Amino acid sequence: MDNIAGTKSSLMWATHLSVLFLVLLWLIPTIGLFVSSFRDRDQISESGWWEAPFAVELTARGRTAADAVQDGDVYVITGNIYDDPEARSYFPGGGGEIVAFGTSGRAPGEFPAGERVEIGDGETLVVNTDGTYEWRTPEDPGDRGQRVYFAAESPPNFTTENYEQVLTADNMDRAFINTLTVTIPATIIPILVAAFAAYALAWMDFPGRGVLIAVVVGLLVVPLQLALVPMLNLHNSIGIGQSFIGIWFAHTAFGMPLAVYLLRNYMAGLPRDIIESAKVDGATDFELFLRIVLPLSLPALAAFSIFQFLWTWNDLLVAKVFLPSDDASKVMTVKIADDLLGSRGGDWGILATAAFVSIAVPLVVFFSMQRFLVRGLLAGSVK
Repeated sequence: MDNIAGTKSSLMWATHLSVLFLVLLWLIPTIGLFVSSFRDRDQISESGWWEAPFAVELTARGRTAADAVQDGDVYVITGNIYDDPEARSYFPGGGGEIVAFGTSGRAPGEFPAGERVEIGDGETLVVNTDGTYEWRTPEDPGDRGQRVYFAAESPPNFTTENYEQVLTADNMDRAFINTLTVTIPATIIPILVAAFAAYALAWMDFPGRGVLIAVVVGLLVVPLQLALVPMLNLHNSIGIGQSFIGIWFAHTAFGMPLAVYLLRNYMAGLPRDIIESAKVDGATDFELFLRIVLPLSLPALAAFSIFQFLWTWNDLLVAKVFLPSDDASKVMTVKIADDLLGSRGGDWGILATAAFVSIAVPLVVFFSMQRFLVRGLLAGSVK
């Protein structure tokens, strides 16, 4: 009964589960990037994004005050460790409950909070859960307090600082414009060229057509890294070197095999009766391509344009090779990698924010293309 028209396959549940799995496989990391983009660096390093709503135990350090009060033969220093600017800097959202403390960076949680311990030379120290401490020493501490390491519960701290860092960095607006300058032509040019080539390979009979199709399929498996240096040398020899024109040609060359292969297979599957009827009515190949094949190939054109846009928008390697290294020519990926991540030693909050911004813009383009595709198909069906 599965092969009867109008009936559903018994394996439909497997299809639905597969689609759900693929959606979750893509969606979960995206949600993780979104949540991490609002967290600070310390909390990201201590816990996963799924633990963002809960308190995180952070290790910090500070120094006690040095204002001592003499009590018999000992000097007593009291206060709150969170009053120290260094200790307070670890907890932008306010310090939480201290669970342990120590006097050495090798063992910051050596003693439980609230327990008075001997720290040597007749000195004692106690740090309570609320951050208050009492340090007793037989000698005048002078103007230097006791170093204290402690582990404390840090409440969830969500901030837009990462977005401010990414979006307001020097020349980031210029990098955004450069990215669009690279991406839009590098998406349009291969579509225009590949559409003509795909039509010729699908519906025009000429010597060597099969060889050209085999060459296109073979180019799909050639790593683009092999062509970077030879292509750059070619660009330098013809005078386009490291420039926007050079990177347009590079992205066009790297995207052309997939574009021709995808569009040719789609166009070859169009109904032959329509093509032959148009030829009988006297349509030329150009008219046939422009008025019949191109409108019917809109889904394949939209699909490839999404792939090409995503590839060029998120590209780092090709931009590094084919664009100048000056600040005025950097695209967003190069700007983020060089100026933000490089200068901050691999801040995962900045990295997550940059990755999410890189995802968000193509998503807007994707849904815009989807609406354009649906409108085009509806308009075509009405006609």
